[in-house]
Amino acid sequence: MMKRLIIILIAVSCMLNAMAEDTFVERSTDVLCLVPDAAAVGIAIAKHDTEGLKQLGLSTATCLAVNYGLELCIRKDRPDGTGHHAFPSTHTAVAFNGSTFLMKRYGWKLGVPAYVLSSYVAWGRVHSDRHDWWDVLGGAAIGAGSAWLFTRPFVKDVDVTISPTTFGDRAYGLTATIQF
Repeated sequence: MMKRLIIILIAVSCMLNAMAEDTFVERSTDVLCLVPDAAAVGIAIAKHDTEGLKQLGLSTATCLAVNYGLELCIRKDRPDGTGHHAFPSTHTAVAFNGSTFLMKRYGWKLGVPAYVLSSYVAWGRVHSDRHDWWDVLGGAAIGAGSAWLFTRPFVKDVDVTISPTTFGDRAYGLTATIQF
């Protein structure tokens, strides 16, 4: 299953690279930057993972607050001259926030494809001349760092039992049992 997904992602990447018109790439990154977060929300809901939803919400809010705060303070011109909010890349920050959440919360099988997608978003923002590499690296660091700060691995159905125990007439203790 994973091999098929990787092959499909490579094939799609090659096709996109061959038809990499600036408008297509730019528009695709506008949409694809939201996919890791949308997937994370869907997976958390499907797993009844309310704690994960809280962690994703905190990391996304932190990511956006830091990102927009830096954009307001730095006011770096875009390479294409369309504005003064190039650093850091919000698209890349949002994409890497969702990817890092998926990787840390649910493991590499969800995280690796999300990172491939996020990397395409970063490449696409540079390719379409909306950012330079420093902008997307800054966005990726903010997104990944925000998720890394708030996300804990998903653990389901762990049962810990601690009970008092006696060993003969004079020995007392505790017995701990962990079931997962």
